[in-house]
Amino acid sequence: MAGRYYEQWWVGDVIEHALRRTVTETDNLLFTTMTHNSQPLHLDAEAARASEFGRILVNGTFTFALMVGLSVGDTTLGTLVANLGYDKVVMPAPVFIGDTLACRSEVTALRESRSRPEAGIVTFAHRLTNQSGVVVCSCLRTTLVRKAPA
Repeated sequence: MAGRYYEQWWVGDVIEHALRRTVTETDNLLFTTMTHNSQPLHLDAEAARASEFGRILVNGTFTFALMVGLSVGDTTLGTLVANLGYDKVVMPAPVFIGDTLACRSEVTALRESRSRPEAGIVTFAHRLTNQSGVVVCSCLRTTLVRKAPA
């Protein structure tokens, strides 16, 4: 188990996740078709070439899911009870096939769970950047995390 228990977190903790990912054409194609997203900017090279971007854009929901996935190993792997919500999801810059993405997480809030004494609530601010350091996605993820066994 790599994730931390509730008592092991402090507001202000920052993790620069070592795991990075280069986005492939297959990633974008499979995710886009699996989710029935028919947006030509993700699937049609000619339509994408005629757009302001000039090439295929990676599906934003893939980008978001990858950001969360890159963070899990260091944050909630083995300790998560549930993801309670995602807030303030923004995508300030596009992602293209071949971009290498890295994630950074910071704990922004902690509180005891009122309904589950065996768990606490940890809020993470996740930030995903490309190989040039440009932020391509960010969000707040609120999680219900187990407390350490007694």
